[in-house]
Amino acid sequence: MQTYKIIIKGTVQGVGFRPFIYQLATRFKLNGTVLNGTQGVEIVVNASNDKLDLFIDTIKKELPPLASIDTLDVERIASKKFNNFQIIQTNNRGEKTVNIPPDISICKACEEELFEPQNRRYGYPFITCTHCGVRYSIIYDLPYDRVNTSMKFFKMCKACEEEYKNPLDRRYHAQPIGCWDCGVSLELVGRNVPIPTIVDEAVELIKQGNILAIKGVGGYHLVCDATNEEAVLKLRERKQRPTKPLAVMVKDMQMAREWGEINADEEKLLTSIERPIVIVGKRTFRPTGIAPNLSRIGLFLPYTPLHLLLLTKLNRPLVASSANITDEPLATNRESIENLSNVYDFLLDHNREIVNGCDDSVAMVVNGQTIILRRARGYAPARIELPFTLEKKVLAVGANQKNTVAIGFNKQVILSPHIGDLDGIESVEYFRENIENLKRIYGFEPQVVIHDKHLNYESTKYAKRCYGNRTLGEVQHHYAHILGVMAEKKITEKVLGIAFDGTGYGDDGNLWGGEFMVCDYEGYKRVAYINYFKLLGGAKAIKEPKRVALSLLFDVYKDEVLNLENATTKAFTPNELKTQYLMWQKALNAPLSSSVGRLFDAVASLTGICQVMSFEGESGMRMEELYDASISSFYDFRFKDGVIDILPMIKAINEEESVVMAVSKFFNTLVEMIDSIYKLYNLPLVLSGGVFQNRVLLGLVLERIPSAIIGNKIPPNDGGIALGQIVATLKS
Repeated sequence: MQTYKIIIKGTVQGVGFRPFIYQLATRFKLNGTVLNGTQGVEIVVNASNDKLDLFIDTIKKELPPLASIDTLDVERIASKKFNNFQIIQTNNRGEKTVNIPPDISICKACEEELFEPQNRRYGYPFITCTHCGVRYSIIYDLPYDRVNTSMKFFKMCKACEEEYKNPLDRRYHAQPIGCWDCGVSLELVGRNVPIPTIVDEAVELIKQGNILAIKGVGGYHLVCDATNEEAVLKLRERKQRPTKPLAVMVKDMQMAREWGEINADEEKLLTSIERPIVIVGKRTFRPTGIAPNLSRIGLFLPYTPLHLLLLTKLNRPLVASSANITDEPLATNRESIENLSNVYDFLLDHNREIVNGCDDSVAMVVNGQTIILRRARGYAPARIELPFTLEKKVLAVGANQKNTVAIGFNKQVILSPHIGDLDGIESVEYFRENIENLKRIYGFEPQVVIHDKHLNYESTKYAKRCYGNRTLGEVQHHYAHILGVMAEKKITEKVLGIAFDGTGYGDDGNLWGGEFMVCDYEGYKRVAYINYFKLLGGAKAIKEPKRVALSLLFDVYKDEVLNLENATTKAFTPNELKTQYLMWQKALNAPLSSSVGRLFDAVASLTGICQVMSFEGESGMRMEELYDASISSFYDFRFKDGVIDILPMIKAINEEESVVMAVSKFFNTLVEMIDSIYKLYNLPLVLSGGVFQNRVLLGLVLERIPSAIIGNKIPPNDGGIALGQIVATLKS
């Protein structure tokens, strides 16, 4: 018998890992201790070599459902004597590296108890155990113990305390443990309703067509009956969201299939413990107000006992939209939700503080691959293990749109949940809070801060203002896109990276977005790009596809456009056309762009699909609807000296009579561009950028080039930029 210390790092706190080890040690008749430390779980055990090997092998094979192991290190230490095996007090010393457990959905055991009339937690909206429930959203600090969460304000009753202290109980050290007598409680604000009947009252209010604001895990939802067209329209009008798709929460998979066309991969994602919103095919007979003009719908299953109770009693789907003012972050407390009091009719609140806000995650399946569009609840914060060691502690502040932030130290990066677009004071403050949260939880102080090249990004301004003397400098936006995927996939060789997005500040001062780069961790070479075109009106062109299309028409036809009649020119008055031509001619407020995102907008305008967008990405989504897979032809384009000339395609689209033909050939042309340049380089192909959120384009590329690599843990959009920024520090 020898004494061994076993250090296990990964997601091993808040997931029932210590009682699991206790039960294994008891099974194998081993003596020793187990504790939570700042880096993971630490086990000290007396064992023979054979017993030790069997013990470790069983740990790996029989992990608790929410646990995952990154590293397991064994060290023989000086002999110690133990009379039994014990779970001992947390060790708070040392650098904090343990994974923060994410918030995950209610488990089957808790769900059964929730609906069991004889159970003492019957109908309790906050039932939980070590295998499910809130984690990240309630954490102030690590290690993950009750005193470091917002549950510290709730004193356990005797029955809960007995469960909490019993290593053989499934609620042993379940930090959010509670019940009707001692736990979190609901409030239907402004209604004098007994607590046990609040859910029933809320259901009645929803049935009557009311909009409810409901406090969930990482923030509030705005909720109404998805089958009530009038209620859905009222929510759209009040939230000033005319056409952007709304997410629908369904009771179970049977209800999900009544609303969506769902394949096996999508069902697996819907029923996963993370419970993201999954974009699936929409049943044609469903209400049009949910996702106007689209054949896709975002569905998700209830992930909290409260949602499950509401949907079971209501027995119809709910629109569940994030509660936020346009361009502002998700509401997470009473003050912020009351700013939306003109949107909802009633407020269903609870008294557990949301420490760390976290929106719903959004995902889709393309060619069997899960693509995360918004990485938040269930997936965040994420730990990405790097294929190398960072020499310094690094903070990356991300981009301006779809922002996330990240901290990097040793061989890992911790990536924050989705923060959003930094377009207002509240959003910037939320961005700052997320940085402070990560710093506080990990006891982290950056030695290096890294940001995007764009000087007007709020994230860049923050980095320069707050960390000027520690700022490493700039990372080109599209290079960061590719590096993020390389880091996730642990790619260490050179790649051909393709970054297609809306805009990113380029090395030459222009707005890039149709980029082909040969990359490694040392740097990149831009080997091809879409020819520059002018964005008439600058930022206005981002929301008005007609401006982009008109600029490209001027490139093709010059002043003949003033006498041209098509879908784009009809969207302007004759005087407006003349003004726009002068702007194009003199390059007034008309920055140059190579953006494929803007190219999508131009095609949407030329074909009459969309002249002004009411939400980001609308043009591409609507073009997805028109793609005809039976059309295999594509438009002519020229490639010379690294420039892809798209003007022949623009001319051909303008002359195309069929919208379906134009859209289909446009998609096919992009695939031909990618494939033709890919064949010039004997390198792995890496895809990134918001344009690759387009299901049709991504699917076509993956069919043509099955070996193409795209991120599955980080979004193609700017949500992965912070990871790429940290990786870029290597070349320093």
